[in-house]
Amino acid sequence: MGGLRRGVEIQRELGISQPVMSRLMREAGPRVGRFGRSVATCYALTREIPGLGRNAPVFRVDERGYPNRHGVLHFLAGGEYWLERESGTSQSFSGLPPFLEDMRPQGYIGRGFPALYPELRLPGRIVDWNDDHQLIALAMRGEDCVGNLIIGEESLDRFHAGKPRSYPRADYPGIATGALAGQPGSSAGGEHPKFAVYSGGGHVLVKFAGGDGAAADRWRDLLLCEHLALETLRGIGIPAPRSEWFDLDGIRFLEVDRFDRIGSQGRRGVISLFSINNHFLGDTLDSWSRAGRRILDESSLSMGAADANRLIWLDTFGDLIGNTDRHFGNLTFLAEEAKEMQLTLAPVYDMLPMAFAPAGATLVTRPFAPRPPTALNLHLWHEVAGHALGYWSLLSEEPGLSQGFREIAAGCRETLARLVSERS
Repeated sequence: MGGLRRGVEIQRELGISQPVMSRLMREAGPRVGRFGRSVATCYALTREIPGLGRNAPVFRVDERGYPNRHGVLHFLAGGEYWLERESGTSQSFSGLPPFLEDMRPQGYIGRGFPALYPELRLPGRIVDWNDDHQLIALAMRGEDCVGNLIIGEESLDRFHAGKPRSYPRADYPGIATGALAGQPGSSAGGEHPKFAVYSGGGHVLVKFAGGDGAAADRWRDLLLCEHLALETLRGIGIPAPRSEWFDLDGIRFLEVDRFDRIGSQGRRGVISLFSINNHFLGDTLDSWSRAGRRILDESSLSMGAADANRLIWLDTFGDLIGNTDRHFGNLTFLAEEAKEMQLTLAPVYDMLPMAFAPAGATLVTRPFAPRPPTALNLHLWHEVAGHALGYWSLLSEEPGLSQGFREIAAGCRETLARLVSERS
C-alpha cells in the first residue's frame, strides 16, 4: 500500500471485506496510520525517522511569545506527510510541507549547522541533506527558525530554556569573526556573510563586510546602498524594516530589524515566494510581477490586489536600481500556516544594486540596462522611475560611499534619465 488510500480502495484492491481490513490494520499497529474522519478517513503506511519516531508535534508561537500546540506532523511512506491540525482542516503533503521550506538551515548561516551540532550526526554539507535530515535538525535544534513555528518537543524545550541573550554592538566584530569560522545563529537564508542576534531590545539580522581590497570595499559600498534603498522605500510609505549601518574595527555592519520577531520571544508567521511557488503554484514563473498575478488566480491562496500591484512596483524598482538578485527567496509574505492562506506582503529586504557585486574577489564590470515599461508595469513605471532616479542621486552624493561608487551611481542616474526621457 503506497500513499493515502481510502478503506474501500484497499478492500477492492486486496479483495477483502471491511472486517478483514480492520483486523489487518489493528495487527499492523503503528506501521499503518489512520487519518481524517468519517467518510474522509484514509490509511497510509507510516515511516520512522531515527530519533524522532513516526511523527512530531508542531507548535505555534504567538506575538506575545507563548507557544500553543498547532498539530502533529505524521511521516508517511513514499516521502508524504499528514499534518493533523488541532483546529481547522488537516492536510496531506507530497514532500515536506511548505512551512518547513523556509525554516530549514540554509544559506550562509545554515552552512555551519552540522559543525555546530555534531551530536546530530548530520551530513557535513547541508546541500547533501534529505528530508529526514531536515526534520531531525528542526525537531532537535530548531528553536530559533524563521517564522513562528517550532517542530518537536526538544526544540520547544530549548525555546523555553530562557530568553535570548542580548549582545551590544561592541561584540559584533567578535561575532562576525565567529560567523566567518562557521558558527551560525538562526536559519536565516542568503549567502552574504551575516549573523542573527538579539540586540537593543529586538531581533536583528546583521550583515557585515571587512577585509582589504577592491572587492571588500565594494561590499562595504553595497551594504550602505541597501540601507539607503530601505530608507528610500520607507520614506515613500512602502513597508521596509528599520536599518542602520556603522563601521567598527575596520568592518562595516548593516543591522536590519527582523519582521518575523516581536520583542524578545514573540513571533510572526512568514512564507517566502519560493515556497509558495514550489507548493502552490508550480509554475516556471520568471518575475515577482508575474508571480503576483498568478497568486491572485490561485484558489488556495488569498492576497489583496493592492499587494499584487506592490509586487509589480517592487519588481520594477528593483530593475531600475540594478537589483539583479530578485529571486523568489528574496520576497516574503506574512502568513499563518493553514490550508487557505491569507497572504500579506512582508516588509522589503535585500533591495540593493547587486548588478555591481563582486564575483568572488574580483570586481566585474556589468552594464546597467534598466528595462523600458512593459504591459505589466506600464501603469506605474514612470512613478517608480522617479523614485529610482532619486535613489541614484542620493547614492551619487553619499559621503559614506567610495568615490568610485558615487561615480557609478551618477552614471546610472544618467542612463535611467535618458530612458525616462525617451519614454515620456
